Amino acid sequence: MSRQPDVTVVVAVYNTMPYLTSCLESLVGQTIGLDRLEIVAVDDGSTDGSGAELDRYAARYPETVRVLHQANSGGPAAPSNLGLDHAHGRYVFFIGSDDHLGPEALERLVAAADRWDSDVVLGRMVGTNKRYVHQAVYANTQERLDLFDSALPWSLSNTKLFRRALVERHGLRFRTDMPMGSDQPFTLEACFRADKISVLADYEYYYAVKRENAQNITYASRFEERLRCAEELVGFVAGLIEPGPRRDAVLLRHFSWEVAKLLRAEFLGLSPDVQQHVHDRIRKLAEAYLTEGVLARMAPAERLRLAVARDGDLAQLRELIGQQADKALPEVTIADGRWYAHHVGFRDPAFGYPDDWYDVTDRAGKVLARLTATELAWGRDASGARALVVTAGSPWAVLSELAPGAVRVSVGEVAGVTSVAPDGTGTVVRTDFAVDRLLAVAAANGERRVVRAEVTALGGVASAPLRTDRRVAAPRRLARRGVRLHLVTPTTNHKGQVIVAITPVTPGRFLARLRRMRPSGGK
Repeated sequence: MSRQPDVTVVVAVYNTMPYLTSCLESLVGQTIGLDRLEIVAVDDGSTDGSGAELDRYAARYPETVRVLHQANSGGPAAPSNLGLDHAHGRYVFFIGSDDHLGPEALERLVAAADRWDSDVVLGRMVGTNKRYVHQAVYANTQERLDLFDSALPWSLSNTKLFRRALVERHGLRFRTDMPMGSDQPFTLEACFRADKISVLADYEYYYAVKRENAQNITYASRFEERLRCAEELVGFVAGLIEPGPRRDAVLLRHFSWEVAKLLRAEFLGLSPDVQQHVHDRIRKLAEAYLTEGVLARMAPAERLRLAVARDGDLAQLRELIGQQADKALPEVTIADGRWYAHHVGFRDPAFGYPDDWYDVTDRAGKVLARLTATELAWGRDASGARALVVTAGSPWAVLSELAPGAVRVSVGEVAGVTSVAPDGTGTVVRTDFAVDRLLAVAAANGERRVVRAEVTALGGVASAPLRTDRRVAAPRRLARRGVRLHLVTPTTNHKGQVIVAITPVTPGRFLARLRRMRPSGGK
């Protein structure tokens, strides 16, 4: 190539049709122009026509698109390295072959790198088709971003603009021994070596696509590969960055994300010997690198899980994972207005963890708001008016000790008259809904409203739909408001939520119902 392009885009490709076409179209349509752009695409042994699609684009854009074909290598690292070996641009940009760019992405990224003399530039990345992309690092445009004092460690994919001179000066390449996560060591070291890192949040630069068949390598990876990836990443960070707060800032991401995610409910589905094997390996990582600095900055659930993995046995770890997977709280201790869950290790001198590791006060309102409906019935309210009576229960006796008015049950915008009373170790909640009030706010064509409970406690307000563990219902009743008749139907929906359906009785509906009820005639 006689010219030096401003940017080389490296595309590692393996069986990504038809997404590949959208990716390539987004590249050749960049406003930076074909004369400033080089595309090096490496077909890693595709069998779905991706290689032929690449060749078609190379034939259409011979001065811009170069295609290299190789046997399948088993991951994106080897084709990415090969593409990097053939890059000529001042900058290099990596894109997943199932993703695509905003039209102005490369022009804006290169302009920012030149203007600020940046070695690495991040452009705002968004997920499509419900693909998760961590957004914290893209909160604001910043000329200078600190690797150790920002959210950058949570965004270590290689989908960034890199100064190629930096990459070659340090011999940076992708880890071919890592089937997944191979871009993170590359990106981390590039950011570690860079004199300046910048981020642009003013435009949607990169669209990360989750395929309909969920076959992106991140989603298709196996448990063992994820475990090895976590070990490799933690080990790489430890070898690159000296012990201390800077290393902790990066390890916080890997322990919170790659390691802690291995210890969720799916762990309980592994065979006992595999569980023990995984626990042993994670405990080894934690004993070596899970410092107090990392633990202090972790989210509470992940902190406790990893601490117990380090300090407890398999049975204790299994118990904790089960407790955390359960939406209901275990037994709690309430002290000085704070709630402390009796998760594994609570006030156990063998662990010695502080009480605040078990503080679930922020969840208390949501827990108290989860009422279980036990009966729907027709009755009379305190004024003698016809009313729908909703009775529900809670296993929490503390609910009956809250201030008057702290518990509110409503159908849409209509709040009922609620009373609470202790019931053994729990609380019974009764709410009367005057039928006239329900009809007064019903839409002209009828409506179905979920019954919700709202609890004001511990400085916050929480609400939840009223649910039942068995089907409950009250007979359908005909009610009049003015000259109009309505059918009021209290029942449960397919989600187990209690609902009230209000249907106006019109002449057309009345006749249609009669026709349905009348036996069909015949000769």
